[in-house]
Amino acid sequence: MKTMTVGELKAHFSEVLGQMLKSGEPVAISYGKKKEKIAAIVPYSQIKPKTVRTLGLMKERARCVIHDDSALSDEEFLVA
Repeated sequence: MKTMTVGELKAHFSEVLGQMLKSGEPVAISYGKKKEKIAAIVPYSQIKPKTVRTLGLMKERARCVIHDDSALSDEEFLVA
């Protein structure tokens, strides 16, 4: 993984993106006097998609009961 300072990255951003597109290698970004690595730019193809949550996980384990005895009139609804 190539490491660049913020200044180097700002000066050569387009070239870095072009190289990353060709090689697929991430670039680490260092910052401050200690040049501590604080972030990385990775190709989009390396990002894992979020897992799809299945609906109905609590099927037959929980239920929702709605009582309709709390009906409001239109005037009460607008004031509430």
